[in-house]
Amino acid sequence: MRELEGKTALVTGASRGIGAATAIALARAGARRLLIHYHSNPEGAERVRAAVTAAGAEATLHQADLGAVAGIRSLAADIRPVPVDILVNNAGSLVQRASLAEFTEELFDRVMNLNVKSAYFITQAVAPGMIERGGGCIVNVSSIAARNGGGPGATIYAAAKAAVSCMTKGVAKELAPKGVRVNGVSPGTVDNDFHARFSTREMLARMAASTPAGRLGTNEEVADVIVFLCSHAARYIYGQTIEINGGMLMV
Repeated sequence: MRELEGKTALVTGASRGIGAATAIALARAGARRLLIHYHSNPEGAERVRAAVTAAGAEATLHQADLGAVAGIRSLAADIRPVPVDILVNNAGSLVQRASLAEFTEELFDRVMNLNVKSAYFITQAVAPGMIERGGGCIVNVSSIAARNGGGPGATIYAAAKAAVSCMTKGVAKELAPKGVRVNGVSPGTVDNDFHARFSTREMLARMAASTPAGRLGTNEEVADVIVFLCSHAARYIYGQTIEINGGMLMV
């Protein structure tokens, strides 16, 4: 459980939810230093930093709005000099539910920036260092929405997550010969802050009832798979996006 000893990891969107659980899980797996990115939840980021420190790792906070190009550039510049061994591109959001008729160009750009553009250009920022040091692991967070088109008002979010899954394969092909492994995870419905904001309890109850596992997922269950993909046990896994959804894709 300490095989990530000495590693430096960057987790985007790490002040809550899957990102927070992942940062803590990486620290518990031995990562030496965590770069915790957040946008608008400094209190949550501080709580994650405290948990990471309690697990024995150093932690620094990095604020940036990845829904805006300026924020993407700011974080990329901030972390480019840091020797990042593990990158988890977790930052993402539906932003708001909106129908085809309601969707604006500004909302479209924000959803795409946050979910797709940030992942690509943060990867661009850390990959040269990984290549120079002879290795690294990148994990992108997609969604079951990439496979089913998403729920009401979530079409562009679903399209963005489909782009993340496709990008995972393309970047994996490019970086595999250079010693860098790129993979992804695709959570189903997780009972966390994301759905507290964008779903009702009635919606979530129906989703749990229709899931073969009979319940919603947890942040920690997704985080554990991310840690696995960063581990030696996953050393021959490249370009895969692992579905974590309690069997929902079977129905």
